[in-house]
Parts: sequence; structure tokens; C-alpha cells
Amino acid sequence: MPWRDASPMDQRTQFIADHLRDSLSITELCELYGVSRKTGYKWIDRYLRHGPAGLEERSRRSRRSPRHTAEEIVTAILDARRRHPRWGGKKLLALLHKRHPRWVLPGRSTACDILSRHGLVLIRRQRRRLGHPGKPTSQILAPNDVWSADYKGQVRTGDGRYCYPLTVTDGFSRYLLGCQALASTAVDEAKPIFTRLFKEYGLPQRIRTDNGVPFATTTLARLSKLSAWWVRLGIVPELIEPGRPQQNGRHERMHRTLKAKTTRPAAGSLAAQQRRFNTFREEFNHERPHEALLKRRRPPATPRRLAQCPIACRRSSTPIASKSATSAPTAAFDGTVGG
Repeated sequence: MPWRDASPMDQRTQFIADHLRDSLSITELCELYGVSRKTGYKWIDRYLRHGPAGLEERSRRSRRSPRHTAEEIVTAILDARRRHPRWGGKKLLALLHKRHPRWVLPGRSTACDILSRHGLVLIRRQRRRLGHPGKPTSQILAPNDVWSADYKGQVRTGDGRYCYPLTVTDGFSRYLLGCQALASTAVDEAKPIFTRLFKEYGLPQRIRTDNGVPFATTTLARLSKLSAWWVRLGIVPELIEPGRPQQNGRHERMHRTLKAKTTRPAAGSLAAQQRRFNTFREEFNHERPHEALLKRRRPPATPRRLAQCPIACRRSSTPIASKSATSAPTAAFDGTVGG
């Protein structure tokens, strides 16, 4: 025969039933159920006052608390909140202290709890957090291993128009492949720039960018229209972590020099600003020493050195087309870039 488990409510009911049969005294009955006489009399009294409902468990919460906020203070906090719906607990308490200096007001957290219990705190909708692949770990061992692309903020030219400089660099050689003054960050303006760079310097293995438009979106895998096009070309989009510009430090350091040299102050028009960018690009690539390259005893970046990468593609009308017959095969980019 299995053991029968009795709940406290069942035991109290049986205790009262045995008491009503008057077969045992109170002392004997309490000894039988393992309770004190005080507890036995308590349950008997509750049964006589409230019937079977009196045998149920009651809340053990204290009826009075020495730190309980007075009802008039609670009412004053709620009234002040209704008059100033955008004020928080701290400002409401300051207002009440000014009006009632003799009141012993609660702390800010208590005032906020009072507002929350009465439904006067708006619950903000939590933004959906998107997954991220994490810190880029790819190694840069040769030209066209990793390109970096970004927009250097926005620059307002003298005619009142905004200029968005799109910059692209090669991570290995520090070569500034392109610096184009665009009127917006739209894909339709950025895509022709990348098409020209792919034809001139070849297809990189990866392109490292931040998480802004047009490089990434909030959709599946953060793919944008531009990065999806890169994937179709065989290029892997590589995103740095949000709020971690140091993960693309080479490019950000170039941006600091670019901003100081060409945008302080800005030119009078978009065309004039582009001429400044062209002058800066020539100086940055062929005249300005690069400390990281000098420490590694590598010569400065040149288009010809980029062209030696096995996956670089050339056009016959450019100096990059020079190549020995014994060099490695290339992955040519014929300009067919898809949608």
C-alpha cells in the first residue's frame, strides 16, 4: 500500500474533525498532531469564526511597516506626476520638498516604485538586438587580402551642399585606392566607385567596414544591397564590432589626416572638394612616409605593387597591365557586376 501524503490543509481539517467528535482532550489532540496547545486553539478559533475558509494559509506580511510612505505623500507624488508627466521621481521630490518642507519624503527609488505601481511609468519597447559575428580575425598578409571602406562623415561645402567622402584603402600596403566626394551614402552612388576600383585593382578577398549604411543593414546576416553584390562577386564582407572603430584602425588613422588636410575649411563646391581629395590621395600614396611600412622595411604603396597580387585584374590601357608571362593567373573582372 503506497504512503499517503497529507497537505497542511488536510491535517487541519482532520484536526477539527477529531475535535468535533470530542473523543480526545485538547492536550491529547495536540500531542497526536505534533502541535502546541496555542496552535491548536488558534485553528479551532479560526474555524469557529470563519468556517473551513479559516483553515487556509494567510499572508505573513506585516500589516504595518515603520518605513511605509504616508498616504498623503503618495497622493502628492501621483498628482505631481499627472501635472508633469515627463518628470521623474527625482524632480517630483524636489518639487514636493519646495512645497512641503516639513514632509519626510522618501528616496528617489521609492518614488519611482510608487509611480510604477500606479501605472504612471511608460514601458519602453526594447530594441531588437542583432547578432554580430564578432571582432574581425582575418590576417592581412598580401595586397588585396583585405580592403577597408568607410565614409568620412559629412562635410558641408561652401555652396551649402553636403559631401560624403567614400574612402577605400588596401590594408596591406596602406594604398588609398579611392577617395570620392559623393552627394549621399546611397548604394547607387557607391556602386560605380567600387566597380571602377575592382576593374583597376582587382577583387579583394574581404572588405572590412563598419555597420552603417550602405555596408550593412538590420536584415538577416546584416547583408545590404551593396554587400550582397560583393558576395555574388566572391568577396566576403567583414564587419567590425559596433562602437569599436579601432578594429579598423588603419583606415580611421587615414581619416584623421584626410580631415585635417582637406576639410578644414571645406572647399566651395563638390567639384572643388574632389580636387582636394585627388591632391591628398596623390600625396598620401606617393610622398607621405608610412611608419608601419618603414618599420617592416616595405616600400611605400604603389599601384604596381597592388597589381602583383594573384587575384588582381588589369586593364590593358593602364600601367597596372604590365605583368610577366610567368606570373600567377588572375581572376579577371570584366565589369559584369550583376544586380
